[in-house]
Amino acid sequence: MPVDKYTVLDKNMTKEELSNLERAPLYFVLDNIRSAFNVGSAFRTADAGSIAQICICGISAYPPNRKLAKTALGATDSVPWKYYDTTTEAIKDLKSQGINICIVELTSRSENFWEHSFSKPTALVFGHEVTGVSEEALELADHFVHIPMHGKKSTLNVATSVGVVMFEVLRQWNGPK
Repeated sequence: MPVDKYTVLDKNMTKEELSNLERAPLYFVLDNIRSAFNVGSAFRTADAGSIAQICICGISAYPPNRKLAKTALGATDSVPWKYYDTTTEAIKDLKSQGINICIVELTSRSENFWEHSFSKPTALVFGHEVTGVSEEALELADHFVHIPMHGKKSTLNVATSVGVVMFEVLRQWNGPK
């Protein structure tokens, strides 16, 4: 008996076809991510989850950028994105659209991301690889979540965190398939 294959999107979709894709009401806000490779990885992850938009802020690399493109592997063409001078500008724009702001950062107010019920729509804010999410952005948050760590280190690479949290949000919204 043959095994059914899952449907793979046509990799040669036109810009119009891409713009008509159903997207999850999930946004990434990249708060001063210093590595273009991490930004590129966020694009690849966003493409995998068909998220609504990436908000690229501050010193974060944005297209066109050679290092970003090397990791994104074309996802900059399939994922909507917008550049903002500051993260607070991005967050205020999202809030004005009724989008919940959820900071992914270990704080005194954060809860385990597995225990948080993510509402639709939500923007996940990820911070600088060394200093984390800016104080200004923290002040604008609706919710705080963290990824529990069981080893010596207290953080994950930001690109890994993007994928881990995104897939938990999508699991909650879509249930097991």
